[in-house]
Amino acid sequence: MLPQTLQKKTLIFAFLVISTSLTFSQNTRSDSNEFWKHVRFGGGIGLSFGDGFFSGTLAPSAIYEFNPQFALGIGLNGTYNSRKNFFKSTIFGGSLIALFNPIQEIQLSAELEELNVQRNWEDATGIADENYWYPALFMGVGYRTQNVAFGIRYDVLYDRDKSIYADPWAPFVRVYF
Repeated sequence: MLPQTLQKKTLIFAFLVISTSLTFSQNTRSDSNEFWKHVRFGGGIGLSFGDGFFSGTLAPSAIYEFNPQFALGIGLNGTYNSRKNFFKSTIFGGSLIALFNPIQEIQLSAELEELNVQRNWEDATGIADENYWYPALFMGVGYRTQNVAFGIRYDVLYDRDKSIYADPWAPFVRVYF
């Protein structure tokens, strides 16, 4: 069950997306088709395991390309981690992303991510379970070729004690269709 604040945020987000879609759909059929020609879908999938550790991530996203240089989008993130006899964690949240291509091959990005982190430690560790919200603001630069971009991003809000990431620097690969 999602926390009540996350449920409210999800409902507000869904309302905004549906309202925006309905607003655009009020136009003629050709205008509606023109809107969807600028929408790109993509995201990420991650899987890691070994020596009693398992991690799986699913992160779908969508962007709207205003022109060849600028796009805005939204994304969702769901991650499950576990280490045998140590901890289990579930992470859910969303993100807003802005992409700017000053030239076709270079992509600059800003991504605001808000994640709910729930960590359950095994009894033997003596560490209390945790449930908190963690924000991240990534600034990135990448090389882009057609619908694929890869590069590096930096979390300017990085907090070593609360972040789900081991380091503020993180490589990325983005694919949008």
